[in-house]
Amino acid sequence: MIRHRFLVLIAVLCGLALPAVAQNSVRSGDLVVHYNAVPTTSLTPDVARQYGITRSANRALVNISVRRGTPGADEAVPAQVSVAVTNLNGQRSALRVREVREGEAIYYLAEARIQGHETLDFEVEVTPEGATAPVQASFRQEFFPQ
Repeated sequence: MIRHRFLVLIAVLCGLALPAVAQNSVRSGDLVVHYNAVPTTSLTPDVARQYGITRSANRALVNISVRRGTPGADEAVPAQVSVAVTNLNGQRSALRVREVREGEAIYYLAEARIQGHETLDFEVEVTPEGATAPVQASFRQEFFPQ
């Protein structure tokens, strides 16, 4: 049951992000950091409740995962993850990131506030367990009122 909910969450997040984000990963050596951001209203109430996510037209969910190895044979990697968000007015804030583990899966979730039609710039910094240098990624996401 838990594995099913995890797969549903990942499918929803990935499926919603594909049209909006052309490149949603960054590779560094044998590591790949996957990232996306979606309105929390895109999640079903059950999925949001299961993961403690606030469904609101004023909130976006950032999802990050870190994988090591070749596609299909890769493994989840624990990491220290930080996310900062900046709106087009230059207002910047750090987001609270929490780790979620289910079986062998590890992912990191954060929620950002959005106001109507808004474009946000996200900066992600990931330091995988055992690494000495962080992997950085940045992306811009446009949100529309729902």
